[in-house]
Amino acid sequence: MKNLAIFDLDHTLINIDSDNEFPKFLIEKGLLDAEEAAAKNEQFYQDYLNGCLKIEDFVAFEIEPIRHLNRTQLDELHREFVETHIKPHISNMAQMLVRGHREAGDELLVISSTNEFVITPICHLFGITNIIGTQLEVDADGYFTGKVVGVPSLQGGKITRLDEWLMARGETLADYSKTYFYSDSHNDLPLLEAVDEAVAVNPDAELLAHAKKRGWVVLNFM
Repeated sequence: MKNLAIFDLDHTLINIDSDNEFPKFLIEKGLLDAEEAAAKNEQFYQDYLNGCLKIEDFVAFEIEPIRHLNRTQLDELHREFVETHIKPHISNMAQMLVRGHREAGDELLVISSTNEFVITPICHLFGITNIIGTQLEVDADGYFTGKVVGVPSLQGGKITRLDEWLMARGETLADYSKTYFYSDSHNDLPLLEAVDEAVAVNPDAELLAHAKKRGWVVLNFM
């Protein structure tokens, strides 16, 4: 039986929040109004930190300016985003962590509340192809609608989406010898409590306090 190593992405494998950073990038590209969008983006981020984010509202805000773009245009936009806003914030320690689990033969999985369009190419930088993010609806022509499909992978939704992923593989967590989850956020406490080994990475204050109380390992990659 192999192990399952699950990673959050934002402020865990990367030292930045890609979901907060992408609208900033769109503002720089002139696809969002700077003054109005910056304030909205910051409020959404504070809502996430406070555990009260309405993710459907944020997705609608984030996706609206790129709904008219086709896949080729989206991919080119994302390549620039990764080069300018993501790669500078990947630490050697995060890369070593993933590499250690890979070399041990563990199954690797990222679960993030950020949508799959934003996170998938970032996860590929780590060589991770098992990816769960909030799913975006597309229309008949393949364009984003700005709506969410299914259960968002936020808070307890991460457990729901993990169970769906396992079920599609004909598995449960019991099929793995040991399960790990690495995260920075108190929003992820439901899944952190569900695995064999919870690890707090760059933890927020609430998660740090909980980790100390439970005796969890704490790592800092910043």
